[in-house]
Amino acid sequence: MRMDGVGKVFAGGVTALSGMNLRVATGEFVSLLGPSGCGKSTALRLIAGLMQPTTGKVSWQGKHDSGDLGVVFQEPTLMPWATVEKNVWLPLRLRGESLPDARPRIAQALEMVGLGSFANAYPRELSGGMKMRVSIARALVTQPRLILMDEPFAALDEITRNKMNDDLLALRDRLGCTVIFVTHSVFESVYLSDRIVVMAPRPGRVAEELTVPAPRRDEEFRTSADYAAQCRAVSAALSRATGDA
Repeated sequence: MRMDGVGKVFAGGVTALSGMNLRVATGEFVSLLGPSGCGKSTALRLIAGLMQPTTGKVSWQGKHDSGDLGVVFQEPTLMPWATVEKNVWLPLRLRGESLPDARPRIAQALEMVGLGSFANAYPRELSGGMKMRVSIARALVTQPRLILMDEPFAALDEITRNKMNDDLLALRDRLGCTVIFVTHSVFESVYLSDRIVVMAPRPGRVAEELTVPAPRRDEEFRTSADYAAQCRAVSAALSRATGDA
């Protein structure tokens, strides 16, 4: 995925992004980290094709095949009147696939997120973490090569969030997909990412990029001195980007 000189100006002259350049390799996990208003979510929506850049170009292999892209937002955005199975079916339904034909892939996606026995449940019967798992299953059901995630775990408690981080890494390893992940959390970005893109605000732009050299991501890494040191380095980069250093 490439962003070359991308800028986005909204109505009223508000510049959300200016001159953003970004490269993401196939299979890479990249986090966009920065304060509110630095254009992280705007960048994600530009990559998804949900809006068009004012200047510059966004490109990635498979951009014109909707099945190659999965998007997970901060809120699960599930249809409350539909079962879990029918919520996950939605992307396939929009492509003309019947529910009976789609059931094997729906079941596989639900198994991947640990909800294989909840196909007939309704969103109101699920916890916040389970609803987010349904949203992730819906993004995975088309077997995308690129997954975009906009602060999907921000509203979860710390224990559930840590578990979802571990499960997300396991899914990425299993599927071999590319992930671009928006977060406010230094700790989450260091734990999940191969590379962290620190963004500066007003206008949004890339300030620094940091590689996270960690061969294994587990509880041992999460409690290690190396993890703490990398979190401090990312925090320092974030301070420089926001002018607080």
